[in-house]
Amino acid sequence: MTTAAPNAPVAVSAVSADLLAIKGGTPVSKTPVPFMAAGLQQADKDAVLKVLDSGMLRAHVKCAELEERWAKVTNAKHAMTCANGTCALQLAYEATFDRGDDVLVPAWSYVATVSMVVARGGNPIFCDANYATGQVDLADAEKRITAKTRAIAVTHMYGCPVDINATLALAKRHNLKVIFDAAQAHLATYQGTGIGAFGDVVTYSLYATKNLATGEGGIVTCNDDGLARQIKLLRSHGETEKYLHEQVGYNYRLNDMAGAIGCSRLDRLEAETNARRAVAAKYDAFFKSAGLGITPLAITPGAVSAYHLYTVKLEDGRFSCSRDEFGKAVGAEGVPTAVHYPKCLTNQPAFSSFVKDHPSVSGRLAKEVLSLPMHQALTDANIATVTEAMRKVATAMKR
Repeated sequence: MTTAAPNAPVAVSAVSADLLAIKGGTPVSKTPVPFMAAGLQQADKDAVLKVLDSGMLRAHVKCAELEERWAKVTNAKHAMTCANGTCALQLAYEATFDRGDDVLVPAWSYVATVSMVVARGGNPIFCDANYATGQVDLADAEKRITAKTRAIAVTHMYGCPVDINATLALAKRHNLKVIFDAAQAHLATYQGTGIGAFGDVVTYSLYATKNLATGEGGIVTCNDDGLARQIKLLRSHGETEKYLHEQVGYNYRLNDMAGAIGCSRLDRLEAETNARRAVAAKYDAFFKSAGLGITPLAITPGAVSAYHLYTVKLEDGRFSCSRDEFGKAVGAEGVPTAVHYPKCLTNQPAFSSFVKDHPSVSGRLAKEVLSLPMHQALTDANIATVTEAMRKVATAMKR
């Protein structure tokens, strides 16, 4: 099959006259499109074997190499590996605000962004989302600032940076610390610069499904020497030299096997990220021309997304089914989907004691969003299957 140009729409056949597969018809594809790809290669396995042969399993030379390289590719001064992305958030929060402080957080994000604020002893102040982008609504956030507000924690949702300049301007007006949760935004950029250059602290996850995956793992970046020192102390028992502990800390270190996988996969990350962007461009072209009542989340002006996820919205009132029913019907056609996320964080029982209201846009997104297959190994044939299945179900389910 001829490979389409990166920005060209994928040609699909006319919508099948068959009944939907979920109702007994013939599916668009009997072989499901892979929703994600592990992407491990022999070089990654060989890198781990070298660490095993060395006998040095703890954080050592490979973690140090990953830190140096990650700081460079994200335009940060300091990068510190740690056990996972949740630990990265905890380290960032403990180094930037105190117990009892109010912290602005997105109501539309993964749970860890907020749960670690609570674990730190902060009070999460939930802010609504921008309906077009799914990023935090900074106008809503500013309305929620009080004399107790000390920080803002913002997620770069789905791999796309938030409006960083507007976030930093808000923080400057109100003297707030800024923590960017970039768990999904590996190699994303803002105005041509890596996102590690911005804010007080940026955190990343290296979980098994992330664009750069080590199984478990995390990275914290910052640009302040004193803050980097504090995070390093917190990461490893407050230790300044062997058996000398300046303060209380944790054991949140990564290990060198994970570090070796990270270094090996980092060799390919730029090419794989560009492949994701090419897939997204083809999806974008399809939805722009198809007129199905399905809208991809918009990209922040000046940002280039890493496309950890490709998420669309099923426009309210356009279909005779719910989002979940739509997803099941598309799945029956051979295209698995996922929901990121099925609940606004103010509807999570863990945060009930902190909730003052339920932001309306976040609640709406929880009913409308649907994530499609997105990874570097998707072929033009895979993309054609995805788009044809979406067209077929949307046409059949049109109100």
